[in-house]
Amino acid sequence: MNGNRFTMGLIEASIGDIDLVGGKNASLGEMLQQLAPLGVKIPDGFILTSYSYFQFINDNQLDQKIRGILEGANIDDLKILTSCGGKIRELIQNGTFSQAMEQEILNAYGKLIGTENMDTMGVAVRSSATAEDLPDASFAGQQDTYLNIRGERNLLSAIKNCFASLFTDRAISYREAFNFGHFNIGLSVCVQQMVRSDVGVSGVAFSIDTESGFKDAVIINGSYGLGELIVQGTINPDEFIVHKPLLKKGFAPIVEKKLGKKQQKMIYSVQRGETVEVIDTSSLESATFCLNNEQILLLANWVMIIEDYYTKLKGKWCPMDVEWAVDGVSGQLYIVQARPETIHSLKKADCITEYKINDDNRNQSIVLTGIAVGDKIASGRVHNLKGVGKQSIHEINFLPGDIMVAEMTDPDWEPIMKKASAIITNKGGRTCHAAIVARELGVPAIVGCDNATEILHTGDEITVSCAEGETGMVYNGRISFTKKEHNLSALPQIDTPVMMNIGSPDIAFHYASYPAKGVGLAREEFIINNYIKIHPMALLKHQSLEDEELSSYIHKLIAGYENEETYFIEKLSYGIAKIAAAYHPNKVIVRFSDFKTNEYYNMPGGKYFEPGEENPMIGWRGASRYYSAAYKEAFGMECKAIKKVRETMGLDNVVVMIPFCRTVNELLKVYDVMEEFGLKRGEDGLEVYLMAEVPSNVILADQFAQHIDGFSIGSNDLTQLVLGLDRDSSLVAELYNERNEAVKMMISNLIKSAKKAGVKVGICGQGPSDYPDFAQFLVEEGIDSISVTPDSFMKTVNAIKEIENKLAAVTVEI
Repeated sequence: MNGNRFTMGLIEASIGDIDLVGGKNASLGEMLQQLAPLGVKIPDGFILTSYSYFQFINDNQLDQKIRGILEGANIDDLKILTSCGGKIRELIQNGTFSQAMEQEILNAYGKLIGTENMDTMGVAVRSSATAEDLPDASFAGQQDTYLNIRGERNLLSAIKNCFASLFTDRAISYREAFNFGHFNIGLSVCVQQMVRSDVGVSGVAFSIDTESGFKDAVIINGSYGLGELIVQGTINPDEFIVHKPLLKKGFAPIVEKKLGKKQQKMIYSVQRGETVEVIDTSSLESATFCLNNEQILLLANWVMIIEDYYTKLKGKWCPMDVEWAVDGVSGQLYIVQARPETIHSLKKADCITEYKINDDNRNQSIVLTGIAVGDKIASGRVHNLKGVGKQSIHEINFLPGDIMVAEMTDPDWEPIMKKASAIITNKGGRTCHAAIVARELGVPAIVGCDNATEILHTGDEITVSCAEGETGMVYNGRISFTKKEHNLSALPQIDTPVMMNIGSPDIAFHYASYPAKGVGLAREEFIINNYIKIHPMALLKHQSLEDEELSSYIHKLIAGYENEETYFIEKLSYGIAKIAAAYHPNKVIVRFSDFKTNEYYNMPGGKYFEPGEENPMIGWRGASRYYSAAYKEAFGMECKAIKKVRETMGLDNVVVMIPFCRTVNELLKVYDVMEEFGLKRGEDGLEVYLMAEVPSNVILADQFAQHIDGFSIGSNDLTQLVLGLDRDSSLVAELYNERNEAVKMMISNLIKSAKKAGVKVGICGQGPSDYPDFAQFLVEEGIDSISVTPDSFMKTVNAIKEIENKLAAVTVEI
């Protein structure tokens, strides 16, 4: 292609033209050519080539002037950096276009939108640097975008501002840090038709989970209005997660929907001299998801198409970072930018660094929570930047290792962000500027905290933990933590399958790369307690309770959902689905709820539905609830959630498990209720396991086995019931031992009965990982699987390998 062109059509550009049009423009042109025929919509536009930029610099004799400003300047001094950057940008903004270049730009502008529309139809003016495909040249927001630009003079001014953005303070600092010549990089500009997302919706999407690196998910962040506020971190957006493999098979696998506050939106301005303005969203918009399910699935599908295309083009896996917009006038979805993701795609998949807080009483020290970015932990001194503006950022004494606390971060702060050991912001979501830069720097960040700048003060000593799931924790003081390196490729091969116990859906993606053979125990109680946050019967019946406070709480809780029942079913289904998606197609055994009456009583609304029991541990719990008239309706919602996960989302690797089932007749009663609500063992491959935790399960194992597909030994309850003690009582705690001969005899008998009946039998508990001799006992007995918590996985695999080697050696000797 001729490199001496001032302008060219966006559709003329391709991925091989990065030196001429920059990474972003090359990507847009490539997609217009190759993906538009596949249904992916991309707004048309034209490009000012990098030749135009260099010619502009030459025409205005700026080369030597810029070199003179930067030569010998101590860029590490923020005050000097700010001064140098300001002078260079002013030189560029005051430059003029040659007559030939200006005329060519305006001709292309008229052709794009029509000369009669220049003063009424806005365009987007986007920068695209020619070094954007370099792995290290990926800092967020280094060059600028200008929206709703109308008229010839405004367009030419916006183009010069884009040229000038090549010399923002952050861009100068970044190139200096990487010893990258300031004139070895050029700038191209795309003038693109505006999508009317000012009256619609916009956001960003990734074809990879940005925190864990989980490959099989599309992560979507969205909000009302133009998309700049999401990137800036000014708002807390909605979040949606879609499972890629099952979407490709035609299912609707939306495995997560989180309602963001969406406090503000950016719209076209009606103020003279302004192109855009920020206004508050309405209460209805804040309480409503910005995308419907059909739009979520369409967008996710387009993101997958883009990823697949670039993976094939580059000859290696290429996860993508995509910006999208929905036109509020036409309702049409568009892709407005796409670029390769540059953090997790460059990491070694087999190398895992695990961070863990050592203080078991740390919950007493929590001072703040928010959205975790990354999975690291850091301790340090707070430096609160509340009220610090762009112009005065160079004046603060921000020391290396300080923890940055701010309303939100600004791209101009990047030179000092490099010094931070952690970042905390009041606003923002997982794809905001603070989150992106934190990932680039490899430091933990907690965003969307609401009031961090009010609670944390400069000089405070705190610990920032992003190693405990999707919720980031800020602890008072410096709390001890450990860091462990794991090489998954060094794990030995074993014959006994090791599965995981996953309590929180928030951590599922983080552990998906471990070579576990599925999930041996996923507890619904955690999801109900932490996601749903209300007693299920209170949710359904609150209107008849005449408790205004409770009803008000519930109305706020179910915002974004059609009604109370839909809220419960969907929230539970998302929690289950996220775990199931992480380990698909391996089995994920989901245990129906097993709250005791005292636990349910403490949930909001629980006091109206839970009786007082002397010993809840052996009272109204597990299976006995499901067919009870007092709880049956709530259990029905659990069944509907499972049905949605398996049939609508396609996650048929979900196996259900019935806990604390005392008799065979009780099991059959539960089956009747399950069938009433759409779940039938054997239908569509549904398997049902029994939690073997009551002595009758072992004694009558041959009878139970006729009606189930597997046993999972619940050693905690089995131990207390075999030994006749209350495991919650400290008075008899010293007698509690799952390695007691009586308990081991029960387990041995159950394994033998299960083998005889031809059903699977596994165990989910800490015993095998804490006690190698107990693990040896289980392996010798022929257990089909052992399920442990993630922090015990490596240790357990290695222990089992030693046991299997010993057993093999004994067999050889015999």
